[in-house]
Amino acid sequence: MAQIETGIVSYTLSSDYYAQVGADFDTEAVDDAILAELNRKLPAGIVVERSGKVLADQELADVARGLDWPALLREIDVDQILADHAR
Repeated sequence: MAQIETGIVSYTLSSDYYAQVGADFDTEAVDDAILAELNRKLPAGIVVERSGKVLADQELADVARGLDWPALLREIDVDQILADHAR
């Protein structure tokens, strides 16, 4: 099934956030873990690519556009992900 782009999501942590927690992390692994967790929360047929592009099956495009992305991101335990990827 063809997928279409329905938006962009900024899921990566900012450098300010890393500065606030004050430790050294494998930032690429943190980004990958956040992305994987975000994608696990999405309905089948909707996916966020590493670039942040949201792709959805054509019949789910409106669903993808209507998702509360900030709420989904708040559900992710970023502190645990950071703990798992500290250097």
